[in-house]
Amino acid sequence: MNFFKTFKNDTWVKPYIKQYKGVLLLVMVLGFFTVFCATALMFTAGYTIDKAATHPYNILLIYVPIVLTRGFGIGRPVFKYIERLTSHNWVLRITSDLRTRLYKTLESDASFFNERHKTGDIMGLLSADINHLQDLYLRTVFPTVIAYIVAIVASIGMGIFNPSFGFFVLLLCAIEIFIVPLVSVSIEAARRERQKALTSDLYTQLTDNILGVDDWVISGREKDFKDLSAKTLTDLDNSKAKSKAFRRRRDFVLQFIFAIIMIVMLIFTNLHMTDNQEMANFTAAVVLAALQLSDTFIPVSQGFEEWPQYRDSIKRLNTVQPVEQKLPDQVELAPVDFNSISLDHVSFEYASDSPILINDFSQHIAKGEKLALLGPSGIGKTTILQLILGDLVPQKGSIKVNDLDVQQIQAKRETIFSVLNQNPFLFNTSVMNNVRLGNEDKTDAEVKEALARVGLKDLLDSLPEKYNTSVGENGSRFSGGEQERIALARILLQDAPVVLLDEPTVGLDPITENDLLETFFDVLKDKTIIWVTHHLQGVNHVDHVVFVTDQGIEMEGSPSELYKTNQHFKDLYEMDAGLETE
Repeated sequence: MNFFKTFKNDTWVKPYIKQYKGVLLLVMVLGFFTVFCATALMFTAGYTIDKAATHPYNILLIYVPIVLTRGFGIGRPVFKYIERLTSHNWVLRITSDLRTRLYKTLESDASFFNERHKTGDIMGLLSADINHLQDLYLRTVFPTVIAYIVAIVASIGMGIFNPSFGFFVLLLCAIEIFIVPLVSVSIEAARRERQKALTSDLYTQLTDNILGVDDWVISGREKDFKDLSAKTLTDLDNSKAKSKAFRRRRDFVLQFIFAIIMIVMLIFTNLHMTDNQEMANFTAAVVLAALQLSDTFIPVSQGFEEWPQYRDSIKRLNTVQPVEQKLPDQVELAPVDFNSISLDHVSFEYASDSPILINDFSQHIAKGEKLALLGPSGIGKTTILQLILGDLVPQKGSIKVNDLDVQQIQAKRETIFSVLNQNPFLFNTSVMNNVRLGNEDKTDAEVKEALARVGLKDLLDSLPEKYNTSVGENGSRFSGGEQERIALARILLQDAPVVLLDEPTVGLDPITENDLLETFFDVLKDKTIIWVTHHLQGVNHVDHVVFVTDQGIEMEGSPSELYKTNQHFKDLYEMDAGLETE
């Protein structure tokens, strides 16, 4: 019941089963023939031994069983190999489609990763959950369905001789591949949930401990640091030990039930297959054939036991839904044709019950203009950038690039906008590859020229691997300012006419910040810049300043005019300058 309930509203598994149903059916047929060849091999081998022991009057009477034995002996590994090849091909096709779909779904929500998803959740979706679906088929669905088919066929085969006996065999098989697996999953489900919770707690504790190890050492509490996760580890080990002990007992029960099946088969063959010598030759053959079924039946319980984690993965995947983008007809705007951005009485709120974040905001930014957007934290400065990009849609007002609504140019918006934020992500590859991300068609010479323009030539020339130096994980090989320069070189290669700077110098020391701002406005002098910043350092580089509060625009104008005419701006500027020169 739980199994079918999980798939009732599923959109991540069922569609692909229907799409590849032909290959799925082939996997089941190949799996059945693998088991059939294995049991037939034991049957013909047993029959050949029995027949040879009775001194057949003609060698041809055992020649055919010998040939069949060889045929089934070859057929078993051949069918098994083809079945494995086909099943893995089927699973890899599905998981490839699933990963593609997942990436596309997450891509549509890329601008809000930090707000809507935890990093651990994303990693779990991309790796563990998709892998669980692979195991669902390979370790649970395929073995279980094949075991059921074999059990039904075997019971029908016995039922031909004796219907009552066939039903009895089916009952014993049901205990082996249905009753015991259900009991197994019911017992282990709660234990596995506890193990999952303990593992999650352990990850959280270890993350806190690693990030805060300096504070533990400085406070002289090294022993407490070592002991902090000890209880969780002990509980997890004890729970896993109980699971292992349960699996050993369960497998023993399964083997015991299978031994009963063998005894029943021996009794049946002796009662019904010893009327004459010819029939007696089948006695050992039938029992040997039945022995082979243990490899088919016993793994079913393990597959059932793992179902809860597969179920959780399916449920988690079904919570991931793409963000609907109802875009108007798209227009391709050539970068050389860009001339202005206009925000006309724009208002925006994230939810109907949340306070209005942007209220009646208007601004016209001409081509080549440099605009600084200032204001306290949480006032919506970054939100304005997201509105300009088209990631967000205002509830009121309009945002236009030239005479086009920004939503009309989303298909090729990377040709108009480039973004540099406070934490540019650098991939764990070479400097060249990281910069070329801005435009993969650029030559090595053009990449090196961009790096030279942002002031990194001398640094990179001094390194052993020069431009092929790996930046390390998340750019750890380079300082914060150097990482921003690499990201700036990427923007130069992208060569979009509008550059959005979202506090790119936050966290840097004043000297590095000043040098970096000089570089930004020097190499981007021919670009239109919208710069979100939290203070007035470097504000002399811009043409226009807009200071936003929760009441709207408090002041705006050129830095020089505001310094002369606005006392509040003058006080802020001098205070900021004083702080920077302390």
